[in-house]
Amino acid sequence: MSEPDQRLFFLLQRAAHRLRTTVDRRCLAAAGVTTAQLGALFAVRDRPGITQQELARTLGLRESAVTALAGRLTTAGLLLKQAHPREHRAVVLELTEAGGAALRAAQPEVDRFNAQMRELLGDDGFVRTAGALHRLAHWEP
Repeated sequence: MSEPDQRLFFLLQRAAHRLRTTVDRRCLAAAGVTTAQLGALFAVRDRPGITQQELARTLGLRESAVTALAGRLTTAGLLLKQAHPREHRAVVLELTEAGGAALRAAQPEVDRFNAQMRELLGDDGFVRTAGALHRLAHWEP
């Protein structure tokens, strides 16, 4: 029996692409949002009044990408942009009623995905994988 492929970067990219496309389809069907949009909505829900700059740091994206993402979510009626009360160039984000409804509609798909990953990896493997991915996401070489 041959050794499994150990090209970690390649495997992470391949797995991320496969998981993202699968879950994007599910979330679009259930709630009309992609996983990237869902991540932004969860972050805004968890931190009402978050600035776009803070959202970029939270999501690990460039500010220009978050500006475009927030613009699409605002156009879709899922987020509300308001001027920052103290910083004239900053914008704060709030979840709209429709944004909250999208999160509630997507939650069963999030739960389904996590259940499938627990089944695939086992409880211990799920917890260990989540911990390893968290460390990788916060790794500073």
